[in-house]
Amino acid sequence: MLMPTKILVPTDFSEPSDRALEQALDIAKQYHAKVFLLHVIHHEAFHHAAYDAVVISEEALQQFDESVQAEAKEGLQNQLSKFPQAKEVEMVTDIRKGITYEEILQEGKEKGIDLIVIASLGRSGIAKYLIGGVARNVLKGSKCPVLLTK
Repeated sequence: MLMPTKILVPTDFSEPSDRALEQALDIAKQYHAKVFLLHVIHHEAFHHAAYDAVVISEEALQQFDESVQAEAKEGLQNQLSKFPQAKEVEMVTDIRKGITYEEILQEGKEKGIDLIVIASLGRSGIAKYLIGGVARNVLKGSKCPVLLTK
């Protein structure tokens, strides 16, 4: 029987991600597990916007990067504030930049995650064919169990 000790919850700050976090918190509370809440800044969105900033100056690029990081940090804190039960379990937040599913899998490997709880659909919605592209790739590439939530 699965008794997770480290649960990874990738988030894009959407309602489906909220539901995944809520599910993970319930599981963590039951098994006294640690929850890792991860937001990935998708590299393509970052690079397209950063390219425009590079044309302006290196300083502008640095400011843009800091702004994106600050926005992501604020998003993580706002999401956690919706769930009072988050104070009852050990929580770790992290932000990574890159290809979303690759960064989720890498985080899982680096942290020794034994359960990933991920929304089956995020911000991209139904456009990615009923199960989101990120969730599908995490499911295919994960070495640990993955719980898909609606």
